[in-house]
Amino acid sequence: MTPVLAPAPAPAKPFKLGTGAKIGVVALILYTLYAGARLDFTWQRFYDGLGNAATFLGRMFPPNFQRWDMLVQGLVESLEIAILASALGILVSLPIGLCAARNLMPPWATWPARTLIAVCRSLHPVIMAILFVKAAGFGALAGILALVVASIGFIGKLFAEAIEEISLKQVEAVRATGASFANVLTFGVLPQVLARFVGFATYQLDSNLRNSTMVGIVGAGGIGGTLFAAFQRFDYDFVCAILLAIIAMIMVGEVLSNYVKKVLHV
Repeated sequence: MTPVLAPAPAPAKPFKLGTGAKIGVVALILYTLYAGARLDFTWQRFYDGLGNAATFLGRMFPPNFQRWDMLVQGLVESLEIAILASALGILVSLPIGLCAARNLMPPWATWPARTLIAVCRSLHPVIMAILFVKAAGFGALAGILALVVASIGFIGKLFAEAIEEISLKQVEAVRATGASFANVLTFGVLPQVLARFVGFATYQLDSNLRNSTMVGIVGAGGIGGTLFAAFQRFDYDFVCAILLAIIAMIMVGEVLSNYVKKVLHV
């Protein structure tokens, strides 16, 4: 007698939402509508904004590259700010990230380091640039200091997390040889996190290239100051030239970053 096979169960819906998820979606939609009403968002303002944007874009084209000397000077200064801030920020982030790693350091070292990283991550680079402009005056120094703080917040956190994810077997093996703490870091920790750290560093340099254009708007040096001055003069064709130059600089930085990762097999 042939056995009767039970029918196969119906496949579950891959994106089925539970009751809690449905309530969350409804709450999000209601809050979005509430926030839009509180912020005076109307479709009429949106429609009027499209017309203003079309007029603004019409005044931007064609771009004006006649003042290329100002353009090059601002780009070079932004590039210098980004490179110096990345180098100093990464250099300072190494010991801070190491102290923040809870699998290697005691609590009395990790808590202050993690507090410092949290403080550095809490403030936007533009806000830090405003503070340093008030403290150190207008110019590139304020931009460098602001981006150093931003680099510490980003690199320090990721470096600490990378160390916490390493295998401790290799660390214990190096310790068993009687190696010093410095040798444990060199031969037990660094080989496991070097590739990731290079990736973090290249990404931070790319991020600082973008941020160096923003901090200049508040007087912290770089091409951002030139961009802000062009906006104030309603010199929109020169604004377009500056924006295109910034985009080109960021794209070149992205290509170089990918090349470094490929060479180092990151």
